[in-house]
Amino acid sequence: MLWLMRFSGFFSAAMLVILLSPSLQSFHPAEAIRSSHLDGLQRLPLSFRRAAPFRNADKCASNPPDNTTVCDPSLVHVAITLDVEYLRGSIAAVHSILQHSQCPQNVFFHFLVSQTNLQSLVKSTFPQLNFKLYYFDPEIVRNLISTSVRQALEQPLNYARNYLADLLEPCVERVIYLDSDLIVVDDIAKLWSTSLGSRTIGAPEYCHANFTKYFTLGFWSDKLLAGAFAGRRPCYFNTGVMVIDLVRWRKYGYSKRIERWMEIQKSDRIYELGSLPPFLLVFAGHVAPIEHRWNQHGLGGDNVKGSCRDLHAGPVSLLHWSGSGKPWLRLDSKRPCPLDALWAPYDLYGHAL
Repeated sequence: MLWLMRFSGFFSAAMLVILLSPSLQSFHPAEAIRSSHLDGLQRLPLSFRRAAPFRNADKCASNPPDNTTVCDPSLVHVAITLDVEYLRGSIAAVHSILQHSQCPQNVFFHFLVSQTNLQSLVKSTFPQLNFKLYYFDPEIVRNLISTSVRQALEQPLNYARNYLADLLEPCVERVIYLDSDLIVVDDIAKLWSTSLGSRTIGAPEYCHANFTKYFTLGFWSDKLLAGAFAGRRPCYFNTGVMVIDLVRWRKYGYSKRIERWMEIQKSDRIYELGSLPPFLLVFAGHVAPIEHRWNQHGLGGDNVKGSCRDLHAGPVSLLHWSGSGKPWLRLDSKRPCPLDALWAPYDLYGHAL
């Protein structure tokens, strides 16, 4: 009964946020690219309803002109992958950001793709969205990827976040990277304004977690490998929500550093979890801490059973269904977890009624 009361209270608060969000207006025309890698590929058999139009609130400092480019300094940059299997989640994530942003016209989405032409789908769902498609060649990482505890973690597009500094225009100096299995229930500009200080990335840290479990016994027994954390106080962080200083990333060549650990993994098998451990090896202990409210993660359960989980204590700005259980699959199967009801209002999948 106590759990139901807590859930009911959160649900009411979430609905209040939705009602108060500036979701009644429109964006300026989208900017998008057509990569030669994307032309001529078969369309996806997916259909999404058109999102309601949005417009900046009066309080916004400026309204970008209709011909806004990616280099406009007033923009908030958000990067998300558009993977075929997670496309429904990605669309819901974008929808949630727009619903809760006070200045949605100032948000620019960088969509990372590798399989098919999704430009027309995005434009039909969000007709006036600021966005651009970036082709990520799977061959860049195919020979670097090792088997993981869950096959979904082995997909090349999971590693596109490693190359944002190369994929995005040099004028883009900061970006928020978000996974596809989350919704934002707060103004994304608050996350954008996070101070990184002298750090390259910012993310919520979880120093109470058992950090040793993210690497094999062989790794910890090798003094040279384990010495990578010497002089640091490493904490676990989830790479599904990060604020990244792309200027520093480019300056210090972090993509190559991550690749080096992936090469070591291929020969020495030092971890079991996909794209996360290389980030921990490079950045753990050197992360600008962000409030936990910006990544209420683990709502998808563990990497095997995907069982239902409750929220962590504290305020919520972002809900993240990391783990094997995804809300759209559980809802479709008529076996949802209670918190999946918070994801459902942002789902645009299916034809308009």
